[in-house]
Amino acid sequence: MSARILIIDDERNIRRTFKMVLEAEGMSVEAAETGEEGLQIVKTSAPDLVVLDVRLPGIDGIEVLQQLRSMDADLPVIMISGHGTISTAVEATRFGAFDFLEKPLSKERLLVAIRNGLDVRNLGREVKVLRKRESRRHLMVGESDGIQIIREQIKRVAATNTRVLITGESGTGKELVARAIHEASDRQGQVFVKVNCAAIPEELIESELFGAVKGAFTGATQTRDGKFLQANGGTLFLDEIGDMSLKAQAKVLRALQEGEIERVGGNKTIAVDVRVLAATNKDLMEEAAEGRFREDLYYRLNVVPLQVPPLRKRRSDVPILAEHFLSTYLDRNALPQKGFTPESLQKMQSFAWPGNIRELGNAVERLAIMCGGDSIGVDDLTACGIGGQTIKPSEVSYDLASVSAAGGLVPARQEFEKGLVKAALNEAEGNVSKAARLLNIDRTNLHKKIQTYGLSPKLDQDGE
Repeated sequence: MSARILIIDDERNIRRTFKMVLEAEGMSVEAAETGEEGLQIVKTSAPDLVVLDVRLPGIDGIEVLQQLRSMDADLPVIMISGHGTISTAVEATRFGAFDFLEKPLSKERLLVAIRNGLDVRNLGREVKVLRKRESRRHLMVGESDGIQIIREQIKRVAATNTRVLITGESGTGKELVARAIHEASDRQGQVFVKVNCAAIPEELIESELFGAVKGAFTGATQTRDGKFLQANGGTLFLDEIGDMSLKAQAKVLRALQEGEIERVGGNKTIAVDVRVLAATNKDLMEEAAEGRFREDLYYRLNVVPLQVPPLRKRRSDVPILAEHFLSTYLDRNALPQKGFTPESLQKMQSFAWPGNIRELGNAVERLAIMCGGDSIGVDDLTACGIGGQTIKPSEVSYDLASVSAAGGLVPARQEFEKGLVKAALNEAEGNVSKAARLLNIDRTNLHKKIQTYGLSPKLDQDGE
């Protein structure tokens, strides 16, 4: 599509000459004699660039420039004048003019200025599209109770500078939660740096986090910053913190305590202002008990614990997430638009999704690419190998007489929960962490229930 150019100049010959030159270059041109007329054209036609004379009848060019900038801050405006002065050029630039040209203009100078302005405009549009795509990629999607609780917790912790430990199964979206905290905080304009502690070899994790001085080890050919310094003023997200070596944990603990770091091989301390968010799919208290994680670091990180629910606990979000992923992948790959049938969405909602949101996203991407037609049905799920284990309703006998005998719903519910806890502990042979996984609850929560019901992890086969 040809570029749309608006010429605002009170000289008829200037308008006619510019129009002829630009149309010969394949551009679409409109012209206005006054600033008022030009502003009206901008409202209705949305040009890609404006060439604006400084001196106009009625409102002058500088005032028109200001109004244009308020209407569209990204619209390139090239100012022209037959009485150009340095002060006029400075004023025009101060109010956002892209360029300032003096009459008489050569054809080459005009075309260069316009092409440069259009290039900047196009780059700005591309940046907006990329930013929108990136923000969409990190969007927390869902309306279930579980996700609403997470959003409320994010809102509360984001207003502070406190450290947060995000827990949850693999693929539940812990990084999305960390990014949401960062974006809702007063550090949102600063950098967000992610470190996957499980993906970095043990011998390199320290230099990755804290940097290294030249010659500190083989391959350190120059002094470089680590992730703490790169995140200075912003947020550092330590993903899979449970896989970090004990030596690196000690240095992270010091950085949190003192607010300063040392590069590997260096002896100079460097102050850092970093908000640290951490995430793990491990039970760090159990890791600490086994000597694999520092207990003091756990308490430093776990100021505010935030647990992300697995997808099977927010099944009502599956259709919303599936449609979000489908739209994203179709746009990203420039594929024809298509949608899910109600039956396929219902079927997907019944799947267990042990890999959580990551597994669902990968499945939808496969469907977006492999399925023809304008809809994705149940047969397409089967053809693409999507499905497997489904969540079945629990077969529970609702014995109202037993509820009455127990003294009502609350004591009956407590007795039922106590029986489940005892059964899980028996199944796990007294291992609290394993029992918590069987019940799909946090280990700390299970400890509280054990204390509440006066149970012991070391149960015999009769559960007594």
